[in-house]
Amino acid sequence: MAPHHAVDSEGPLKESDYLKIKKAALVLRAVNHRLRQQIIQTIYEHKRISVTDLYVKLRLEQSVASQHLAILRKADVVTTVRDGKFIFYAVNQERIDGIMNFVNNLVG
Repeated sequence: MAPHHAVDSEGPLKESDYLKIKKAALVLRAVNHRLRQQIIQTIYEHKRISVTDLYVKLRLEQSVASQHLAILRKADVVTTVRDGKFIFYAVNQERIDGIMNFVNNLVG
């Protein structure tokens, strides 16, 4: 069995282990939602996209798109870049790769 790096298996959980588990759960919850997966895919296909273009393409209310984008930002799955008065979203590919590696290690 592969060694676990996130949690010390000898003794009780340390606070740092607990925080890592909590962060992993936050990230996995963020991407484990059908609409957020569609948002990630749409952003990925366009390289970068404004919130307006995103909610028009996905036929969402602006407030719904913003709420889900906030969750994805908090999990560091998407990043923002300001260009004049517009904010563009891009997929944080490094984060996605990290999530995929984590999940692959988890499920073997």
